[in-house]
Formats: sequence, C-alpha cells, structure tokens
Amino acid sequence: MTQNHVAGMETSAISVLKRAVELDHSGRVQESLVCYQEGIQLLMDVMKATVKDESKRGHYREKIKGYMDRAEQIKVHVNQMKEDGKYHEQIRIEDDATGYSYPVLFKPYMSSLLTEVWVQDPYIRHTHQLYNFLRFCEMLLTPSCKVKKIHLLTSQDEANSSQQSSALAELKESLTAQGVNLDLQYSSTIHDREIRFDNGWIIKIGRGLDYFKRPKGRFSVGYCDYDLRQCHETSIDIFHTKHTKTL
Repeated sequence: MTQNHVAGMETSAISVLKRAVELDHSGRVQESLVCYQEGIQLLMDVMKATVKDESKRGHYREKIKGYMDRAEQIKVHVNQMKEDGKYHEQIRIEDDATGYSYPVLFKPYMSSLLTEVWVQDPYIRHTHQLYNFLRFCEMLLTPSCKVKKIHLLTSQDEANSSQQSSALAELKESLTAQGVNLDLQYSSTIHDREIRFDNGWIIKIGRGLDYFKRPKGRFSVGYCDYDLRQCHETSIDIFHTKHTKTL
C-alpha cells in the first residue's frame, strides 16, 4: 500500500470521526454511532498499513481505544432507551441547508434485519414527488438490506390520477423484478407523514419525502447529487419501538 493511499485513508478517518464527535455533541447519537464505527475501521486499516512505525501504531491504538469506548457507551445508552421505549431524537433541517440526502438521513437506521417498510405520505402524486419515492426505494435496494416488501399509503392525484397510477404501476413492476413487493393503498383523509421500518425505527418528517427545493436549473449543482441539493426547513423526529405495527 503506497504512502499516499495510507495518507488518504487517514484523512478520511479524521473526517468521519470529526463528524461522529459533532453528531455526538448535538445529541444525534444513532448517527454518531455509525460514524464512530466507520471511522474506527478506517483507523484500524491505517494502523495495519503502518507496520514499521511503532510510535504511530501506539498513537493509533490509543485513539482507537478512546473512540471504541465512546461508541460502546453510546450503544449501551441507545439500547437501554430502546428497551425502555424512550428513544427520541430530533433533527432540525434549516432552510437552504444541504447534506440531507435520503442515504444520509435513513441509513443509520437500516440494517440486515430490515425486511419491510411502511411509508405514509399524502403527497406522492406529482412528478418530482414520484421521483422522490423512487429514489427512496432505490436506497432500500442495497446489499446490506433484505427488504422484501414496501407499503405505500398516499392520496390520489385528482387532477392527474393517470400519471400517478402509471408511474406507481411501473415502479411496482420494476421492484418486483428486484424481488421486492410494492403494496399500494390510497386514502383521501391522511395528512400525517411517517416511515416505519420493521426493525423498530419510526421516522416522522414534517414535509415527508418532499423536503428538497427545486434546483436552480437542470445543469446546476445539486440537480443530480441530493447531498448538494438545498432543503426546505423541516423537522425530523425519530423514535424506536419494540412493537412494529402497520400503518
């Protein structure tokens, strides 16, 4: 492994662990735990690559132990809150903020135990909202997840129901080809937005999946990469329950 490669891994580890500490201090413990785990692994890889420098290895061992101790404390704390049914975390997205793509927001709560997802959002109707839901579904199709069923409860677009029906039917067919069943239901009375994972996590977003702003143009930064897309102001409440129920 080249020196440049090792230096690059070390820079990545520092960046991820700095983010872990920031999230930890702001009370976003589940997200911080994921970053601690990722950063620790990167540091361990760096330590293994610096075999000949014992002083550096000792420095990395000390840093790794500190981060591992903190990650273990968080894990115990989170597990206790989950056991007591008291877990609640709130994320506030400021107006025009960036860095809140679906993977950033949802992946800390996804795991190999996740097999079924319920989405309640009255506004999966217009073209950009349908694309948002598609993007959300694509995020669930990762090797680390075993999602087999996605439930969508939304309202019908009375102005253009054919476009909505056609788009969701196409998505259903596409997901079926990936081994995932999409269950569609409509309601004219729903208002709340909620996403439930069958591993116990519940995510309530004030604006549902539709919290991204329209890009300034088709060739503007943020049009493709949603981590760079500006957001509307909204709040996200995250809970955990041992008893997952359908919407």
